[in-house]
Amino acid sequence: MRETPLTILQLTFQGDGAGSTQSIFDLSGQLARRGHRVLVGCRAESLLARLAADAAGGLAVVPLDFRRFGALARTLAGTLARDRVDVVNSHATRDRRALTWLRWRGKLPQAFVVTRRTMPLTSPIELFTVGHTADRTIAVSGAVARALGSRWHPTARLRVVPNGLELARVDAPLPAGDLDAARAALGEIGDRQVVVVIARRKDQDVMLAALPAVQSPVLLACVGVEADSALTRLAAALPPRHRAVFVPFVPRPLAFYRLAAAAALPSRIEGLSQSLLEAMALGLPVVASNAGGNPDILSDGVTGLLVAPLDSGAWARALTRVLGERELAQRIARRGRELVRREFTLERAAQRTEVVYREALARRTRLLHRDRPV
Repeated sequence: MRETPLTILQLTFQGDGAGSTQSIFDLSGQLARRGHRVLVGCRAESLLARLAADAAGGLAVVPLDFRRFGALARTLAGTLARDRVDVVNSHATRDRRALTWLRWRGKLPQAFVVTRRTMPLTSPIELFTVGHTADRTIAVSGAVARALGSRWHPTARLRVVPNGLELARVDAPLPAGDLDAARAALGEIGDRQVVVVIARRKDQDVMLAALPAVQSPVLLACVGVEADSALTRLAAALPPRHRAVFVPFVPRPLAFYRLAAAAALPSRIEGLSQSLLEAMALGLPVVASNAGGNPDILSDGVTGLLVAPLDSGAWARALTRVLGERELAQRIARRGRELVRREFTLERAAQRTEVVYREALARRTRLLHRDRPV
């Protein structure tokens, strides 16, 4: 028997240029295609709001002001009641704090799910408090789940649901002009091999420090970050055979992968990287720090190369291998592509997420019935 569709509020105060924004948007669209009513609560001016409004068929946007905690909590309570929300899924700090406060005040009868997308930096006390308040917590990788458990988060309510990639989006023809714009942003490539890092500020300095020890000419394309003084200084000190380019956030970065020989991610805090999934799905060999959720995607020497974080010497050796050993690069690229397209699909992520939502709803229903006077 087909289960009843849910009304789901996806909630985040972030929603700008980050992989999490694309992930939340893709998940929302897939849940809507599975028959659920999906609302997206975010800042009216955010990228997520624009994506949701422009989506095929449209996703309902609930514009929220996250600046004042009390006003946010009151608005959320009204929205949840008015729209008869069954499950609210929080994706960021401010919104989960507001929902926790509403639950304490007895004004959140709906199922409350928290999604943790990065390695936790929150204090154990807050993790314990929110973890015991939410009906379920989704960790996007086993690494995130283990880190939460080690910091007092209740493990019984933790569920691992890896991010999923919308392959139709990745495989779609590039919009007119995207490739030309990417070429223009990179400038003269010459005989250099392009290594692309699509991320906010996440240890790009380690890769810049590694490049002088790499003999093969490289153009390091850091997409999604503007150069600060440290990055500018390191880029200026590169040998002439290398270049580094810093490209501010672009909403459609896939064109840069089409120009790259390899993709890299030096981040230490990644939960499960959207950019790594995209690069692997497109058949690029990838190199990533052996930290956070990166090992949940990559098996060293099999589906990618894992590198000791913050070790510029190790990064130099890994880049030398992936750019110089053609057979290795082709092998890890092929196996990485197969893995992502088999195990990390958006359809699987949405199905697993729906299971967690129904668990949370069943728990909330049991508790409400238990507390109801007879």
